[in-house]
Amino acid sequence: MSQIDTREFRNACGRFATGITIVTTEIDGEVHGMTANGFMSVSLEPPLIVVSVGKNARSHDLIAQSMKYGVSILTEEMEPYSNHFAGRPDENLEIPWEDLDGNKVIKGALAQFSAKVVDAHEAGDHTLYIAEVTEMSYGEGRPVLYYYTGYGKME
Repeated sequence: MSQIDTREFRNACGRFATGITIVTTEIDGEVHGMTANGFMSVSLEPPLIVVSVGKNARSHDLIAQSMKYGVSILTEEMEPYSNHFAGRPDENLEIPWEDLDGNKVIKGALAQFSAKVVDAHEAGDHTLYIAEVTEMSYGEGRPVLYYYTGYGKME
C-alpha cells in the first residue's frame, strides 16, 4: 500500500470543481447545518442521494440520531451561508429557513431536497449517508462553485 500524504491528496482532490450544499438536520427543535461538497445523486428509482460526512463533524452523530436530512444547493449569492456553516459563523446572518417535508432547507436555494436515511456506510474517516428523497424543489439561478481553496462563479 502506498503512502499518500493527506495534505497532497486533499490538494489533488481540490482540483475537482464542485457546487456547495448546506446539509441540515433537526434535533429537539434545533436546526444544525454543515457546508458540504460531498453530495451526489445515487439512483433515480428509488430517488436516492448521498452526503459524505466526516466522523469528527458535529453533524455526523446528529444525522445518525435523526435519520433524516435536508440539502440546499447554494446560489452564488448564498456564499455567506457556506462560510457560516463551514465553521466561520456570522452572528448577523439570518438564515431564511423553510420546511420541506419535515426538514429545514434554505429558501431560494437552487435546489432543495428532503430525505430520510436508508443506509449508512463507513468509508475511512467519513460516513456516507444514503437517503431516499421524499420531497424536492428547484429553481433557476447560478451556483456558487468551490475550486481548490476558494469560491468561483460560472462565466
